[in-house]
Amino acid sequence: MVVALNRRGLLAAMGTAAVGAAGLSRVAKVMAAEKLASGAPNAERLGWRLGCQAYSFNRYTFYEAIEKTASLGLRYIEAYPGQRLSRQKQDVRTNPDMSAADNKEMLKRLADAGVKLVNFGVVGLPNNKARARSVFEFAEEMGIETIVSEPPFDAFDLIEKLCEEYKINVAIHNHPKPSWYWNPETVLKVCKGRSKRIGACADTGHWMRSGLVPVQQIKKLEGRIISFHFKDLNKYGPGAHDVPWGTGKADVRAILQEVLRQGIKAVFSIEYEYHWETSLPEIAQCVKYFDKERVRRQLCGAGSGRSPARTGESGFFAEEEVLAVASTFA
Repeated sequence: MVVALNRRGLLAAMGTAAVGAAGLSRVAKVMAAEKLASGAPNAERLGWRLGCQAYSFNRYTFYEAIEKTASLGLRYIEAYPGQRLSRQKQDVRTNPDMSAADNKEMLKRLADAGVKLVNFGVVGLPNNKARARSVFEFAEEMGIETIVSEPPFDAFDLIEKLCEEYKINVAIHNHPKPSWYWNPETVLKVCKGRSKRIGACADTGHWMRSGLVPVQQIKKLEGRIISFHFKDLNKYGPGAHDVPWGTGKADVRAILQEVLRQGIKAVFSIEYEYHWETSLPEIAQCVKYFDKERVRRQLCGAGSGRSPARTGESGFFAEEEVLAVASTFA
């Protein structure tokens, strides 16, 4: 959990011998951007964990991506393979081939910031036992819950065995067409009859670039969505770009209503691929929209003409669970 330091807390930290100059510098950076957003505590009560896909900050190092994520009040991050680890280690990239020492350092930096590494991808999972296992071993060591990938079709027997062995999920990602998994029907086909640890990483923006309406695809994938690369775009089709959630054409309100209807409890990774070097204020708008506007105005059925779900209805949250969130805005 990220703890906001007031002046007294900061002075106390400065007086503690265990806090070095580098640590104070990191605290100062987080405090400087502290007011951008306050995380998504209300959405978390619905089982929705909001974090950042580090690719949103691919012009920066992974350690800088951690700081930016923490500055938004968020506690979760998804790493991608190939990002520079730090300014001090320009040649070290985030991937399963990192040394044990670098892995340990990376985990400490995450812990110091109060951020958990939950997902990793999009990373290759070939039909090769040694290489695929190395990705799972890295995920296990780093505490990663879900590997995000676009595996070849012949790799799923191997992947399913590794998912069950390591108790780690694989979420199939959709890049725009003509990628393998741009159409959810293909995702459903490879998941059919397999472990529930294999499912979808629903990239709402890439669906839009493929001309697909996100809420319709989420309905198709019911029961198989593990995580999201969440986006709202300015238009459908090639050339579209990210905009703050709720201001584009994705119909974020309808998407989240459908996610709630299905009872999906997932990681929502903000993947903001626009204004690369100055995107943080726009990402902060996404965080605020997700946590406050959605919960306050829509999650109890406002505008939909239906009541919150009762306990026992398949695929729904209990009424008291939803109302508990809405009550925070009373």
